[in-house]
Amino acid sequence: MERHRKWTLGIWAYLLLVLEHLTIALEVPLDPKVLEGLPQPPTITLQSPKDYIFDPREPIVIHCEAKGKPHPSFSWTRNGTHFDIEKDSKVTMKPNSGTLVIDIISGEKAEAYEGTYQCTAHNDHGTAVSNNIVIRQSRSPLWSKEKDNKIAVQLGNSLVLQCRPPAGLPPPIIMWMDNNLQRLSLSPRVSQALNGDLYFSNVLLSDTRTDYICYARFPRTQTIQQKQPISVTVLENSPIGERKPGFMMPLGPTSTQMVLKGETLVLECVAEGLPTPSIMWQKDGGEISKSASFHNFNKTLNISDVTEADAGNYRCVANNNLGSASHIIKVTVKAAPFWISAPRNLILAPNETGILTCRVSGEPKPKISWFVNGVPLQNAPSDRSRKVEDDTVILSNVQTGTSAVYQCNASNEFGYVLANAFVNVLAEPPRVLTPPNRIYQVITNNHALLDCASFGSPTPIITWFKDRQSIKNGDPYVIHENGTLEIHVAQPLNTGKYTCIATNNLGIKENHVFLEVKEPTRILKQPEYKVVQRGMKAVFECKVKHDPTLIPTMTWLKDSAALPDDGRFVVEKESLVIKDVVDGDEGTYACHMNTTLDHDSASAMLTVVERPDPPADLELTGQAERSVELTWTPGDEHNSPTQKFIVQYEDLLHLPGVWVNLTEVPGTSPTTQLNLSPYVYYSFRVVAVNGVGYSDPSQPSRQYRTNPAAPDVNPSDVKGEGSEPGNLVITWTPLTGLQSNGPGLEYSVQWKQKDVEEEWSTKTVANVSMFVLSGTPTYVPYEIKVQAINNYGAGPEPDVALGYSGEDLPLTAPDSVQIMVHNSTVAEVHWEPVSSPSVRGKLQGYKVYYRRERGLHEAEEEPQPQPEQFLLFSGNRSEGRLPGLQPYSLYQLHIKVLNSKGEGPASASKPFETPEGVPGPPSYLNAVQPSLDSLTLEWGPPQRNNGRLAGYTLKYQPVNSTSELGPIKEMTFLANETTFVLSNLNSSMLYKFYLSAKTIKGSGPDISQEAFTAMDTTHTQPPVVTGKGPTTPPHPTTPISQPPSPTAHKAPPLGPVFGNVNTSVSEDGAVISWEYFGHHKNVYVEYIVENSKDDWKKELVNGSHSHMLKGLKPGSTYKVRVVARDPAVPTVHSTEELTVAVPAIANRQVDIATQGWFIGLMCAIALLILVLLIVCFIKRNKGGKYPVKEKEDAHQDPEIQPMKEDDGTFGEYRSMESDTEDHKPLKGSRTPSNGTVRRDESDDSLVDYGEGGDGQFNEDGSFIGQYSGKKERDTHEGNESSEAPSPVNAMNSFV
Repeated sequence: MERHRKWTLGIWAYLLLVLEHLTIALEVPLDPKVLEGLPQPPTITLQSPKDYIFDPREPIVIHCEAKGKPHPSFSWTRNGTHFDIEKDSKVTMKPNSGTLVIDIISGEKAEAYEGTYQCTAHNDHGTAVSNNIVIRQSRSPLWSKEKDNKIAVQLGNSLVLQCRPPAGLPPPIIMWMDNNLQRLSLSPRVSQALNGDLYFSNVLLSDTRTDYICYARFPRTQTIQQKQPISVTVLENSPIGERKPGFMMPLGPTSTQMVLKGETLVLECVAEGLPTPSIMWQKDGGEISKSASFHNFNKTLNISDVTEADAGNYRCVANNNLGSASHIIKVTVKAAPFWISAPRNLILAPNETGILTCRVSGEPKPKISWFVNGVPLQNAPSDRSRKVEDDTVILSNVQTGTSAVYQCNASNEFGYVLANAFVNVLAEPPRVLTPPNRIYQVITNNHALLDCASFGSPTPIITWFKDRQSIKNGDPYVIHENGTLEIHVAQPLNTGKYTCIATNNLGIKENHVFLEVKEPTRILKQPEYKVVQRGMKAVFECKVKHDPTLIPTMTWLKDSAALPDDGRFVVEKESLVIKDVVDGDEGTYACHMNTTLDHDSASAMLTVVERPDPPADLELTGQAERSVELTWTPGDEHNSPTQKFIVQYEDLLHLPGVWVNLTEVPGTSPTTQLNLSPYVYYSFRVVAVNGVGYSDPSQPSRQYRTNPAAPDVNPSDVKGEGSEPGNLVITWTPLTGLQSNGPGLEYSVQWKQKDVEEEWSTKTVANVSMFVLSGTPTYVPYEIKVQAINNYGAGPEPDVALGYSGEDLPLTAPDSVQIMVHNSTVAEVHWEPVSSPSVRGKLQGYKVYYRRERGLHEAEEEPQPQPEQFLLFSGNRSEGRLPGLQPYSLYQLHIKVLNSKGEGPASASKPFETPEGVPGPPSYLNAVQPSLDSLTLEWGPPQRNNGRLAGYTLKYQPVNSTSELGPIKEMTFLANETTFVLSNLNSSMLYKFYLSAKTIKGSGPDISQEAFTAMDTTHTQPPVVTGKGPTTPPHPTTPISQPPSPTAHKAPPLGPVFGNVNTSVSEDGAVISWEYFGHHKNVYVEYIVENSKDDWKKELVNGSHSHMLKGLKPGSTYKVRVVARDPAVPTVHSTEELTVAVPAIANRQVDIATQGWFIGLMCAIALLILVLLIVCFIKRNKGGKYPVKEKEDAHQDPEIQPMKEDDGTFGEYRSMESDTEDHKPLKGSRTPSNGTVRRDESDDSLVDYGEGGDGQFNEDGSFIGQYSGKKERDTHEGNESSEAPSPVNAMNSFV
């Protein structure tokens, strides 16, 4: 049986879980518009608290508000029975509300309305009830009269002053004060307990007073009452000595305390003892909750929001230096009933099943009672569809009209909880509550939630679509039970239109929403840490990227607060500028970029630096004869560490007002040992140095004087040099005043001749730095010493310096001069050096003087003597080379010895000759008298033959239009030849010539030149502006050409020039071709309508030698020129302006004669024409001969003559070969530049028949023109063109 029972319970549990899953999705809609049209049982929306304490001075207001459809009616019970409101005039109910207002101010006793009230809200679909509301009046009773309370206590003893306030509602707040309403001072020794009593752990004589008064303040009535004053006298006759702690409360070793879950646990321990003990708290077997707090000098432990884990034994420990005592408080945690899961409202469709669950907890376990429409379930009418299982009500196959409100009441000894939940049986088609066309905006990579709140009974099924594509529940989409579509990580591709469809068995409803996925806001360049000197400018950059459709807002903060209201702070689009920075600007600056969807921020520090403040408090200690210790206090570093200190001194004796750097000290050391000199009146100051700069100097220290002494050093830079023969000038650098070490500074000058056994000579001088010794031999070495002396002694032994007496000019000249000529330009000279004594000074070297006298050639005469040259060979040399000599010349040479005084006598002059060499370049090369196939070359002999001239070598080669060089040809000439005619050359060709002279030693350097041969007279060559040259020959052109210009008879100048320039006109435009041999970067064809005032138009034609001008206006005349420009060169090269006439264009119809369908049509028409011609012929034979026939025989219609379709000339030109009578061009035509006209495949031309150009064929008006294919010209064609005969024209003639 037990097994069967367990199985049955298991089945029910499973069914409950299934039913809960079936009904959990259907919720009451919150949209008021939806609720307006739905029947709904009552729901309590507002009620007063369970415990309601009222002030008798104000009306009693017991709240009870409810909603439902139709609106519910209200009734009340008091103390379990019906409360008839209408019978009591003091009680009113607010309209459309259940709130009671009880007027007790008019004198009615408030106690009469105390009791337990419950509100009931009822409509056609059920009844809801409120909590039981206990109404009590607030009370502040008076203190009972007491006798005067006087207490005497021995010094050191403990004491308790009891308050015992009257019981009030709610309880009063206790305070101890004196007669002056001043609160008594509390301490670890004197404390107020939770019950209001005042505890003294031990009393002092100062505790004696007569006004210990306990005050009780009642918060609801805002009244204060006081107890009779207590008088305390502390006696000294038998004081209590020191003792270990003991507990005044709670008493005994243990106590117990119960607390309800969720409330605040308050534990209290008060101990007595001498000295005053301290209190500590422990929890046995665990730790005290982290939410615990300690008050009243650790005597009170508070734990808020108590849980079951806070139960246990709490140990209170009191300690002083004599021992300790402890008390254990056993804490148990109980719980009034509280909800785990309160029943929720249900909306069910007919025949659906639902459950109501009432899950509660508490300690002890609460008892659950079910009610329906306020009636206990056991007393309610039976309902087969309803089944109760402890905390669950199962409603199966509900029917329309069974709506009701169920109440669940769970209670234990500590309280109760009550919940209403209605069951509304409805049959409703789906409704989508989310507003239509709502736009959701999210940031990329964030999750997106698209709502589809719906309502319907039965519960609608939600499906989602995106752009007509069904969305399945799965990555990246999640469809929640409430219909919300979630995209975990939204991407731009998720942007679009979404449709949610709600469906149940009563209908279907759809709604559209839109999702926009935006780019995230990101700071691309964050502010950077700035170190700025005071007074300078700080700039923080903050460059941001954001979605362009979102409006950004940038905010700058300083130290998480708004920027100071100061004009120095300038917020720009992507930066913050702080002008004239001050110390107070230091801090953290953050830029915050906010949009409606997201934000980003970045921050950076600003450190304001400045030169350090000057050091202060200079102090001299440890004075010694040659040293002193200097100490100072560093100034403010202004955020830039001090790198070093510079100690300066002023010598008030020798250099007053001048500060000199003495030493440098590391920035971490504010003291240094200074080494001093004798006989100085020192004053010191210190300068600090940091990364910004130097501080101002500190205030000078007190004066410190050192005693005189003998000099420590001797003069430096001692030198001895003779200024003239027979003397020696001794110089030195004198000592400074600081180096003198004492008064009476003099110098002892000592000297003696080197390597001579003699005593030192001495001379003492003062206030000078030079001594002149006279009567010395010429250039003799001397040993020299200079020693410093003052009134306190001589300086150290001086060093010996070496000097020489004065020099004289050398006595002798070099001997044995020999010359060796190596080649035509270099010779080598040798000599015998002079003896050292004859130099009579410091040998500087030998100067070789040489001069070219003349050339060795017979015909060569030197126009004037050339200047003498020399080369200096330093040191004691005996040979040297003479470079750069002229070949085939006569030279003279002599040598002098040189010392510091000057030059000695010259050696005997010696001649030498240089051999022949190669000659210099010819003096000039000119190309004159150019013809078609020859050029005349003229040249001059070299300015320097450098030998006997043997002849000339000429090399030349052609240069083509692309500046490529052709093969070289070579010719030789005799020495007396200076002109030559070079023949068999190509016309219009550029040649480059190289000419060199030669001797028996070989050819000299070339001289080069370029020149053109004359141009062919069959080409057009317009006059060329200076500096312009030719290029490639013209391209073949079509008819209408410029007539030739006169032939040029001399070569154009060298350099970039234009040559032949041709123009022609084709169907597509005007063709310009030219010859150009320049190297300019930019070549243009420029053109303008003749006699127009407009600017020249230009088209760039780099790398080309012809160009077609398109888009020219028919029937107009243009001026054309070719221009070369180089941005780096100011010269502009241009051809002469040419005239180009553009003829009017004939109106040509599209030839479709080659189309197959058209050929067939034409054959049929031709056959028809043939038939008509036969008919006409027959009729004519019958009617006689028409006069027009005779004309036709004499002069046929030109339009029936054949014409080449590919000719394209329309009779504007004719073949000269086909014209046997007249070779002149037709009127209005132009002869091509080559003097010929292109021959077509056929000799036939409309020109032969008087058509084309300006020559017109005049119709005589005869009948023959009506059938000969002649078509009247369009008015816009004028007289410049005629229709080409074609099947189309033939067909048109019959229309």
